[in-house]
Parts: sequence; structure tokens; C-alpha cells
Amino acid sequence: MAHLPLNFREIRLELAREKDHPEGARNFGYSFIAPLNEDGHIEAAIWSKHRDLCRVVRFRPNENDEVGHLVRRPGGSWAFRYDISGTGDDEAGFRFGDERFRVGEYVSVRDDDEAHTFRVVSVEPV
Repeated sequence: MAHLPLNFREIRLELAREKDHPEGARNFGYSFIAPLNEDGHIEAAIWSKHRDLCRVVRFRPNENDEVGHLVRRPGGSWAFRYDISGTGDDEAGFRFGDERFRVGEYVSVRDDDEAHTFRVVSVEPV
């Protein structure tokens, strides 16, 4: 990977407890790279300079991993996009701009018209 500023992190999200997964699921989630400030918020200005390197991997049981990018949509919301041409649906991060990506925090992602809650299980330097 190209040399990135020191504030880039690899963040791993795993499914939190929900009806179909009462214990959560370690094999259902996302791993993505993003620049974070000292409070754990995504830094949009730095992301914009290195957006091609802000990759995401979506993992699910019994499915091939999907690889895409962290994107900023019109209006400033964040999403995961796997179809880089932009014709496919994004998986929207709910209020990612306000969320702190720190171990133990919870975030939500909407995919296929359904929102899921994920726990931040690791935040590691890239």
C-alpha cells in the first residue's frame, strides 16, 4: 500500500447482537481503511486526498468477500460502494460523520433496505 499519513487506520466492524444473531457474529462485518482524528472521527479533508486507498472489505458467512471503497456522498454522508462506476446501491453508514471509531463503540450500516448495528472490534494503524 502507498505511504499514508500516520492517522490512517484499519477499522474492523462485526455484527452486534440482533434478532437473528443473539450473540452477534464475528464472520459478518466490514474491514475498512480511513483517516481518523484523535477523537476517532473520519477526517473528510484527508480522505479526499487519498480516497482511492480508502478500501472496504465486506465479509459474510457463505459468501465471497466484496471489495470496494469508502465514499462520501452528496450532502456529506458516508457509504461503502462496491460498484465503483456508481450504478449499484451503496451501503450507507448511519451518521458515520458523527461516529467515533473506537474499540467498543457501535455504528449502523444500511444494506438492502435493512439497518444492522456493528461493534467496532479493532482500530489499527495501517
